[in-house]
Amino acid sequence: MSLLSWIIVFSLLGGLLSVMVAASFLLLPGHVRKTLVPHLVSFAIGSLLGAAFLGLLPHALAGPGVEDFHNIFLAVLLGLLGFFLLEKLVLWRHCHSDHCEAHAPHDEHKTNEATGWMILVGDGMHNLVDGVLIAAAFMTDIHLGIVTALAIAAHEIPQEVGDFVVLLHSGFSRRKALLFNVLSSLATIVGALLAYWSLGDMQHLLPYVLAVAASSFIYIAVADLIPGLHKRAEASATIQQIILIAAGVSLIYVTHSTLH
Repeated sequence: MSLLSWIIVFSLLGGLLSVMVAASFLLLPGHVRKTLVPHLVSFAIGSLLGAAFLGLLPHALAGPGVEDFHNIFLAVLLGLLGFFLLEKLVLWRHCHSDHCEAHAPHDEHKTNEATGWMILVGDGMHNLVDGVLIAAAFMTDIHLGIVTALAIAAHEIPQEVGDFVVLLHSGFSRRKALLFNVLSSLATIVGALLAYWSLGDMQHLLPYVLAVAASSFIYIAVADLIPGLHKRAEASATIQQIILIAAGVSLIYVTHSTLH
């Protein structure tokens, strides 16, 4: 099998395997999902922040050609502002008066659909970078490429669970959430093919792509999801939220540490 074939096959595996495992969440009965989704939002926050601060940003700072950390953090800052503007544009596109979904009172367990689109953008960028990493590993050694692809699939599972929770929380149907997550996962192949044909020219951009992907996860967690937790201020709910946020961070940390 040619090197390109190895890269394509394992990019598919790295991108789709984690999505399909996480999608098993969608097979739960409706009343179970309805009960679990509001609580799992806290877990999603932890996994998003964990992925950004424990996975994406460290790799960005250690990336090739990074001599000034200020440039990486500038990319994060610009990413946060950019995603703020992107969310505004999505809201404006759907609202032509004060009487629309974005301006209406929300159910305490719902966010606007823009949040779901934001997570798909961030996840697509992350998958694009995963594809670059898989291709780079295969171009170094076939066995390293296989291990890297499997590691990325395993590392992505808790993040994909969080993504499904956010999409359902944002009003996406199960079918729509699965479809767009699968499409987002195909960005892994795009990144792998781009890297295969022009890896030398792309390496210096990789840290900045990672930084922008991290900024999207931070924005979603802090701007869109955490405010919803404050609607339940009782002590028991707060304790539960803290435990689940910690669980999300811990799972990312343990997975990342084990694979490294």
